[in-house]
Amino acid sequence: MRFDRLAFHAMALLAFTHAPLPHQQSSSLVLADEEAAAAAAAEEAANKIPVVEDSYEAPDDAENFKFEAEVSRMLDIVVNSLYQNKDVFLRELISNASDALDKVRFLSISKPELLQGEEKLQVQIEFDSEASTLTIRDTGIGMTHDEMISNLGTVARSGTTRFLQGLKGADGESGQVSQIGQFGVGFYSAFLVADRVQVASKHPESDTQYVWTTTNGSSEFQIFADPRGTSLVRGTEITLFLKEDAIDYANETRLQTLAKHYSEFVTHPIYLRTEQTMEVEIEDDEDDAPAAEDEEKKEGEDDLEVEEEEEEAEGKPKKTKEVTTFEFEQLNGNPAIWTRSKEDISDEEYKAFYKVVSRDESSSAEHWSHFNAEGNINFKSLLYLPDTPPEAWMTGMQEMDKSGLSLYVRKVLISDEFELLPRYLAFLRGVVDSDDLPLNVNRETLQESKIIKVIKKKVVRKALEMIRNFMKEADKEAAEAKPAEDDEDDEDAPATTSKYNEWYSKFAPSLKMGALDDEPNRPKIMKLLRFKSSKTGEDGWTSLEQYVENMKDFQKEIYFVAGQDVESVEKSQFLETFSQKDVEVLYFLDPIDEYMASNVREFESAKFKNIATENIKLETEDDKDLATRREKFYKKKFKPLTKYLKKLYGPSIMRIAISSRLVSTPAIASSAEYGHSANMERIMRAQAYSHGQSDFSMRALKVFEINPRHPFITKLLEGAPEEDADDAVVAPEVEEAAWILHEMAMLNGGFPLTDPEAHSKRMMKFIQSNLNVESLTLEEEPELPVEEEEAPDVDDMDLGDLGDLSDFDLDGMEL
Repeated sequence: MRFDRLAFHAMALLAFTHAPLPHQQSSSLVLADEEAAAAAAAEEAANKIPVVEDSYEAPDDAENFKFEAEVSRMLDIVVNSLYQNKDVFLRELISNASDALDKVRFLSISKPELLQGEEKLQVQIEFDSEASTLTIRDTGIGMTHDEMISNLGTVARSGTTRFLQGLKGADGESGQVSQIGQFGVGFYSAFLVADRVQVASKHPESDTQYVWTTTNGSSEFQIFADPRGTSLVRGTEITLFLKEDAIDYANETRLQTLAKHYSEFVTHPIYLRTEQTMEVEIEDDEDDAPAAEDEEKKEGEDDLEVEEEEEEAEGKPKKTKEVTTFEFEQLNGNPAIWTRSKEDISDEEYKAFYKVVSRDESSSAEHWSHFNAEGNINFKSLLYLPDTPPEAWMTGMQEMDKSGLSLYVRKVLISDEFELLPRYLAFLRGVVDSDDLPLNVNRETLQESKIIKVIKKKVVRKALEMIRNFMKEADKEAAEAKPAEDDEDDEDAPATTSKYNEWYSKFAPSLKMGALDDEPNRPKIMKLLRFKSSKTGEDGWTSLEQYVENMKDFQKEIYFVAGQDVESVEKSQFLETFSQKDVEVLYFLDPIDEYMASNVREFESAKFKNIATENIKLETEDDKDLATRREKFYKKKFKPLTKYLKKLYGPSIMRIAISSRLVSTPAIASSAEYGHSANMERIMRAQAYSHGQSDFSMRALKVFEINPRHPFITKLLEGAPEEDADDAVVAPEVEEAAWILHEMAMLNGGFPLTDPEAHSKRMMKFIQSNLNVESLTLEEEPELPVEEEEAPDVDDMDLGDLGDLSDFDLDGMEL
């Protein structure tokens, strides 16, 4: 264990500094000069103005003992190595109290007399802000005089461990009772916040209640009979005299938050003494003794006067005083349902528990998985799929949202900030509870633990399995609810939508991120993805498995087109030839989709292909020969035009190509097969936090595809110069038409215009020509005479909204 290594290094450090070893009881554990330095530091601290001065002195008959390990140095090593957060002291002390309660409960099975006088098993927390103290009290097994010496006088000696060892049977197992604190240093976390710790304990087999006390950094402790007598029927009471910088722990709100955070699911009830101040009415002596003659006088008065006196009595303020009350409030009422068998838990209980672990009243549990993982590492887990993403995820601020899984050891929270899930599954909510983790470890050490890596791997596998099962169940329900063929024409029939599709539409980017990041689980994640397509319509979805199953015989690739929404994608002219040949095309509408396709590349041996790139061919084997002959013919025929257009367009176009897929469009700008698409260029330019990217690196390589069968193209060919006529003059109309065609192709391909000003001028000329406007010279401004302002006609004013003015009091107005 990590502590054993720390203890070994600490002992070696003591040996090198010539300090006596812990087992040498007769030697001084602190050198004289160090004692003097400690005394000087204590005197300096005493000169400061403390909040409360602890002037406690042990009774004269108190027994003094030396720690078996040098606490003045050892505690510094242990505490600083194991705990990075002071808050955990309360978790450790409550865990120890829970262990003591478990012990007495287990022992009472064979010895019922142990519970006599105090049958309730509980933990109580009290604080005194004026005295700067914090008390944790339990009704557990308690400690005898000798147990105090052995359990509290040695660092890393755990009473829980000894108890479990005593329970071991012949088979060497101790599964009859679960204990939390098996590490032996949790109690000493109290010195993170306390200058002095006092422990009062009463064992049911001992007639005397003893007190154990020591100060922070001292090499000895005292034990004596409690001067208060037996204030405890049974159990232990730990009182912390808080440090000056830890006074805020003597606060009701702070203690409530910490206890609920770390110990919300501890089996035994935890109570905090709360203080309430209220105003209480008190009786007025003068009102209690009315004269008899006053009563007779009241009888003779008329009803009106009686009513007036009653009104005066009601209007008279009543006397009150402040009263302070104390009561114990339970902090851990929620059950740890993950420890129960899932057959004994109802759906309503699962849904209610989701509210507890998510702490989000606005969302609900869509699906859940409750399982026990067994093997080298055993743990229990309960995972939830929320029906809506966390608020931070909706705004793209996932890093602001804490991990959705909390790590517990025997129902005691270790941390809710461990990365038990990869970032693409961080929206899940739930708990992981393992018996194989030491409770007293810091976050950094545990995060690097091999145990955590094993747990993470199993949890991810179970999470993906849960989503897969949810998908199958939802699809099955939707298929069963689908109306029969006779009812398909019924407009009033309810639409059957899979619950998984509704859920997936909110969480799709996360799963796609998983396909990018999690290569070992990529095949499983890809089967969870869904897309809209040219055959599903705006409300439908299809999976990659369904797409591959429905592929044409000649089709070897998964075709997709990227865009911002369904409406804009459906207008894409790249889809024309696919619609003609009834080939399904997936719609990539999320910004992450093209990143995913470029990294994943294929699904079940079918490669992803963007139809907005070049070299898209949909010919069957029988058509290939004819298509090759036609391609050769068109290249030769349109060579003068392609050469002219490349020279005209310059670097804005990588090359001119003869297209075999265009139908009604004269030309379109596609992307090079291995470059950025138009949609990808748009996404890259929209990156708000990009630094120093050159325009060239973001620019897509454009291929200008022309339709050889379109009349615009054949007409341009007639106006283009011959192939060898480099100095030939082209008519202005032809050049203007070529530029308009270029701009049309760029817009149809999803690219921005390279020269918006030139485009505006061309459109102006087009409008001028269509409207037969001879000149664009502006007309002169008109010279208009000055008009005099006229008062409004009272008869034309509408005063209907003012109402009746007869009751308007002018005399009562203050001017």
